[in-house]
Amino acid sequence: MCGIFGFVATTPSLITRPDLGHLIPKLLLLSESRGKDAAGVALIEPHRLTILKRPLRAKAMIARPDYQRLLREFVNRKVAGETIGFMGHARMVTNGTEQDHANNQPVLKHEMICLHNGIIVNDAALWNDIPTIQRAYEVDTEAFLSLVQQGRDRGLLHAFTNAFNRLQGANTVALLSADHDAILLTSSNGSLYFSLSASGHELAFASEKYILEQFLRHPKIQAIFAGQAIQQILAPQAYAFTLSDLTPISFDLNHPPHNVSLAVIPPRVIEDRVIQHRKPAPSEAAPRPASSWAKNDLFMQNVKTAVGRLRRCSRCLLPESFPFIRYDEQGVCNYCRNYNPLAARGRDTLEKLVAPHRSSSGCPDCLVPISGGRDSSYGLHYVKQELGLNPVAYTYDWGMVTDLARRNISRMCGALGIEHILVSADIRKKLDNIRKNVAAWLKKPDLGTVPLFMAGDKQFFYYAAMLKRQMKLNTVFFNFNPLERTDFKVGFCGIDENYQKEIYYELTGLNKIRLAFYYGRQFVQNPAFLNATLFDSAFAFFSYYLIPKSYLTLYDFISWNESIVADVLIPQYDWETSPDTRTTWRIGDGTAAFYNYIYYVMAGFSENDTLRSNQIREGMLPREKALALVEDENEPRYEAMAWYCNRIGIDLDEAIRIINAAPKRYSFPG
Repeated sequence: MCGIFGFVATTPSLITRPDLGHLIPKLLLLSESRGKDAAGVALIEPHRLTILKRPLRAKAMIARPDYQRLLREFVNRKVAGETIGFMGHARMVTNGTEQDHANNQPVLKHEMICLHNGIIVNDAALWNDIPTIQRAYEVDTEAFLSLVQQGRDRGLLHAFTNAFNRLQGANTVALLSADHDAILLTSSNGSLYFSLSASGHELAFASEKYILEQFLRHPKIQAIFAGQAIQQILAPQAYAFTLSDLTPISFDLNHPPHNVSLAVIPPRVIEDRVIQHRKPAPSEAAPRPASSWAKNDLFMQNVKTAVGRLRRCSRCLLPESFPFIRYDEQGVCNYCRNYNPLAARGRDTLEKLVAPHRSSSGCPDCLVPISGGRDSSYGLHYVKQELGLNPVAYTYDWGMVTDLARRNISRMCGALGIEHILVSADIRKKLDNIRKNVAAWLKKPDLGTVPLFMAGDKQFFYYAAMLKRQMKLNTVFFNFNPLERTDFKVGFCGIDENYQKEIYYELTGLNKIRLAFYYGRQFVQNPAFLNATLFDSAFAFFSYYLIPKSYLTLYDFISWNESIVADVLIPQYDWETSPDTRTTWRIGDGTAAFYNYIYYVMAGFSENDTLRSNQIREGMLPREKALALVEDENEPRYEAMAWYCNRIGIDLDEAIRIINAAPKRYSFPG
């Protein structure tokens, strides 16, 4: 989920302290793509370890006077024949607010410094087994350090091994103890790469191969690393590098060496340049329980009554308020009449398509985006376990990937041993953009402009194409559920789009122009949309509709089955569901509860109606059961809505008031 990195030079390396002054910001900035919520470094010297971390993106941190001062002090402290280096972290917040210094990385506890990338999904359970150590931080990394500390009587290597083996989820760590002459590295899913220089006197490591490749091209080190291999670390493999001479000690986490011990040295002094703790940001405030919105129940009962009076298709569930809907004499809608049942192309066809690109060496051979939702999670399972490919998982986090989704991503990648590349947006900026667009929309509610709330996630396609190019991969597997069609969203813009498209997230050329004109007209009518988000929205339109897309869609080849997906994910991966709903759909999407409330209240249906209608057409659900499911799924998910509004800084009560009062596409009392 984050980016970890490091560089060490030992005598007789020609790398100097001033050289490190150039290398540190280079690796910080390269790793920033993996996390922009906080950044930190630990400077390594023979008798001193100095930590500087701030709740800022790397670009901002290296511009600060305290960073510049630290670097000057480090550069000016020269000792002959020394080991010098740094290790650092670009953080995307998962556990523990970045406004609390202790939660940011590198994490310091028990005179050990740790870099951690990933989510320890069982950290609460682990604390039950560490009764002698008091928890002091929110960050899950602390549980790992405390487990190591608890077992140190048998040696650091043994303690490190035992502690790491108890972590669940996808986790990568780098550990440096003040009193040991070694840095320890391992990863449960392969999100860690290292390279040793030709002389063996320099070591570099990073979370991604591409990041490390770019770093090793720096003029200060390019020559000494020329031609050197970049190696991936994947558990059960782990490494200890002695800092005195960078001797690599490879060991198996399942069978730790009993005849190897790490040299104990006089403890280095650790200086943590702490800043004053700050109160959590408003977005971190705990949402109110659903019972707090009981006053909205009467209104919602009136909505359900009014929606219940709507004419619905006699075959599916689509109501008369659905864009461009028409019924025939039998009450069957045009979407049912024009529907062509899905015909899976078959696994054999898929096998033939991927065969030329299959890697026999274990190197990555495809990219599989994962959101933490059920369909992408199952897709990752299928590509790895059923097709036997070697995927790299990819997530674009724009601030609306929920903690539940992140935990499920960690579970999947950890259990499958799959490298996970996370591209992190500038989440603070993204959240501010969402807030501005939601606030603008609330000034003039319009169903056609609701997708502007989600404009920030469309760069997903751009970065998927970028990673495919960087990693020289031929295949990208998207796991779009073909039944999750939401063409009604452009229908609200006056565009009657073909419901049987073969390419997802695509419009005809003429309709792209119509859509652009519609939004232009809305921006003129509602000038509040003319704000700093325009560039992001334009980039979203470009990424969503204009970037050429070349990918395989898994569910074009195998039939999607809701029960099979759930039957695999929950028992095999301990996949987590949401306590506020019985469905497993959209539970990892922080925006869905809010916009589906809008659609249901203003239009009389939501995405749930369209999904269940497609399942009826496919013969997966009887109409009566689908209708009962939709009535349950369209109940407001207040807790999820509260999380969303707290996250972006919008008053949910005021938003609900405006949405409830907005014009509706059906007859409503009052």
